[in-house]
Amino acid sequence: MSLIPKKGTVYVVDDDEAVRDSVQWLLEGKDFRVRCFESAESFLSRFDPREIACLVVDIRMGGMSGLELQDRLIERKSPLPIVFITGHGDVPMAVETMKKGALDFIQKPFKEDELVAVVERMLDRAKEVFADSQQAASRDALLAKLTSREAQVLERIVAGRLNKQIADDLGISIKTVEAHRANIMEKLNANTVADLLKIALGQSHHAHPAHAAAAKA
Repeated sequence: MSLIPKKGTVYVVDDDEAVRDSVQWLLEGKDFRVRCFESAESFLSRFDPREIACLVVDIRMGGMSGLELQDRLIERKSPLPIVFITGHGDVPMAVETMKKGALDFIQKPFKEDELVAVVERMLDRAKEVFADSQQAASRDALLAKLTSREAQVLERIVAGRLNKQIADDLGISIKTVEAHRANIMEKLNANTVADLLKIALGQSHHAHPAHAAAAKA
């Protein structure tokens, strides 16, 4: 048994048992965790949307097609990265799936290294999406700690307003603005106004120069 940690989950949906078996054998040999489904319907009823995973699905299947499955996942706002397995005549159809958000497609018969490379790329994408959603949830939890007045003050700090301007906007004293500002910094675990802006804006890039005045206020 391999001691290397599993690289992530690959869902394989194909109504051809031989294709499912060969893809599973190939990917498990490269230490991926593989879960196979013979239909889009069975996959939809059993997949875990919280798992870091990607989907390898045949574009043409009996019952619900791969295209319809993609539409269902879009309706559910699922960020699951999708790679389609296609036949030679399905390239135009595959291009349409990519316009709707599929990340890649591979043509049958595909090569082992081609499939592995695509899956690794899909799982890297899945990890990025998962990290982004965790960060957004953490940010929302921090912002929920603010009172409505603190939220009003924060909104104006983000807009680059000076303490005096914020006081005038809200009809409160500058000292009260400073007190709110200190509470906001503490509740959001921010040491600098740049930190504060990153949290408030959900961004990791540097604050806009227009906010420099706020930092000095």
